[in-house]
Amino acid sequence: MCIFSDRSTQLVAIAAIPLLQVHLSPGMRNIKLTIAFDGTAYSGWQRQTNCPTIQGEIEKRLQLITTNRSISLCGAGRTDAGVHARGMIANFHTDNTISCPILLRGLNGLLPAAIRILEVCEVTPDFHARFSAKSKTYTYSLCTGAIQLPLHRLYAVHVPHLTHPKTIQACLETIKGTHDFSSFEATGSRDLLKPIGRGAIRTMHEATFTQSGPEAYQFKFSADGFLRHMVRNLVGTLLEAGKGRLTSLEFAQILKAGKRSAAGPTAPAHGLLLEQIFY
Repeated sequence: MCIFSDRSTQLVAIAAIPLLQVHLSPGMRNIKLTIAFDGTAYSGWQRQTNCPTIQGEIEKRLQLITTNRSISLCGAGRTDAGVHARGMIANFHTDNTISCPILLRGLNGLLPAAIRILEVCEVTPDFHARFSAKSKTYTYSLCTGAIQLPLHRLYAVHVPHLTHPKTIQACLETIKGTHDFSSFEATGSRDLLKPIGRGAIRTMHEATFTQSGPEAYQFKFSADGFLRHMVRNLVGTLLEAGKGRLTSLEFAQILKAGKRSAAGPTAPAHGLLLEQIFY
């Protein structure tokens, strides 16, 4: 729901957002974007100097629309190169008075076809796309047929020898609830020399594996947060179980091991879709 705040109330430092203190100057607005994108041609979300990224593309268009004002988007998280999104959230601060409907039309008129802004609304000053998030949902799509249709190759990973789907189901029961997911955490996910906060502890609210069509399956993961490459590392290991190379007991032992070397390979990025972020 969009909240249209009185500008006169946005004069002081607001909100104790964890790890961040937000200050809005007089006349500043906090704008929230809901974004969908095809990540095939992009080097992930985060702005980079020499590579096209989702954040970089949107910021360039925002700068044009807001008459060359510098805009810095705060995203709900970072997606890897090739990962897609249906419901990425970002916010930014501006003193520009352009209306949300006009901003929506302007952005979609300037952005590449692979990026679309689904909603623009003004939110309260304390909203932060990353730190206000309560949970996220990702899906990961597979084609299990002998031949994958070319139209699906950018959005589903081809796994033609998935012979043990019931083992995958049993493994997923293991990760539901609160666990240390260090075994599925990529290097660089966090500073291990600073053991503060919750570390690699995450709560998995939902973890399912369902048939989504003829010779097609989909993982769905909902949690209060995800470590770097966590979903792709989980899927890569679960697929080992689906091919008969791991038992559900061995998968449980991998979870308890607490080290990345115990788990399976990282699944390809293009099967991953950020579905929704909850606040």
